[in-house]
Amino acid sequence: LTGVLDDCLCDIESIDDFNTFKIFPKIQKLQERDYFRYYKVNLKRPCPFWADDGHCSIKDCHVEPCPESKIPVGIKAGSSNKYSKVANNSKELEDCEQANKLGAVNSTLSNQSKEAFIDWARYDDSQDHFCELDDERSPDAQYVDLLLNPERYTGYKGPSAWRVWNSIYEENCFKPRSVYRPLNPLAPSRGGDDGESFYTWLEGLCLEKRVFYKLISGLHASINLHLCANYLLEETWGKPRWGPNVKEFTRRFDPAETKGEGPRRLKNLYFLYLIELRALSKVAPYFERSVVDLYTGNGHEDAESKALLLDIFRDTKSFHMHFDEKSMFAGDKKGAKSLKEEFRLHFKNISRIMDCVGCDKCRLWGKLQTQGLGTALKILFSEKEIQSLPENSPSKGFQLTRQEIVALVNAFGRLSTSIRELQNFKVLLQQTR
Repeated sequence: LTGVLDDCLCDIESIDDFNTFKIFPKIQKLQERDYFRYYKVNLKRPCPFWADDGHCSIKDCHVEPCPESKIPVGIKAGSSNKYSKVANNSKELEDCEQANKLGAVNSTLSNQSKEAFIDWARYDDSQDHFCELDDERSPDAQYVDLLLNPERYTGYKGPSAWRVWNSIYEENCFKPRSVYRPLNPLAPSRGGDDGESFYTWLEGLCLEKRVFYKLISGLHASINLHLCANYLLEETWGKPRWGPNVKEFTRRFDPAETKGEGPRRLKNLYFLYLIELRALSKVAPYFERSVVDLYTGNGHEDAESKALLLDIFRDTKSFHMHFDEKSMFAGDKKGAKSLKEEFRLHFKNISRIMDCVGCDKCRLWGKLQTQGLGTALKILFSEKEIQSLPENSPSKGFQLTRQEIVALVNAFGRLSTSIRELQNFKVLLQQTR
């Protein structure tokens, strides 16, 4: 996979180098910080589009809540005491982790973290443009430690997973009825309407609709890469071994196995990376203001987190081949406004489809990455509002909630990891030949 990407003047080799040597190590470090590792999510929202076909019964998909007796009192009571630097006794957490099965979504948090979240909530503004947000006040919404719940292959597949991706591609990617070939890359092709004729149609679309398809395809490719890179290779004596599965990677991306589709999917991953990278460089002025604080209650940690985030922003600005979003929605004002609204509603619909994912682990990461991309789009279409932000007071024109910030950073972290994993697979493939 080499050369220049379509719809932007950027080559794959430049992105690989930039990601490997500048972005990846720093974003990994940032994701380990308390502010970015806890994400609030409601995994019990009903699917709004079809009757729920039941959650998958694979143990790696489950949310395995802690026994009531093990949950720290402060969490159950919703204590809003002043933030304490003295950590809660970690014995309870250790017992809790032992009680959790492999791969379960671990929703246990220390008293200390819980109190910090109550303060964080005051910093939040509920407005969102591109995503259907969870109601954080719902009793079903819970904080999840993303580090204890890594995205990986859980075994969730079959009709339920198929239906989710099919709905995303077929009903939301601006496909006209004249194109019979399924957009879903997992779909079997029908008759002669395959391959190049489909891409001829895609190239004939306006830039915005073509970009929309590429974003969804790139997100799909990225998720598939994570599953291939963190695959359950074997489980002996109850001890799982996770790692890269070259055979699975080949099945999903090799040109011969995918009728030439694999490299296109990977190019769309790079395109998505560029879009989110551009959003990070554009949103920098929002965070550079002294009034914005990555607040956890631990002043020293908060200052370090913000310094690291600003360092990443400096790197994103130094990248010299950004996607130019000014080329989007640049037609006549009425048509551009209508198209932008259509774009937004389609994406919002996709965020709602994530509530139809039957595997809780997959649903968690699907919702987070969709919200991260939605936040990136919100940023790219709010340039004027960001440029006119007041230095010393919160802005009414443009605001990010903590949820959006956490999703934005972690979603980009996933793309950065995907591109890094792609380098690893290149090496592994050379070794197997």
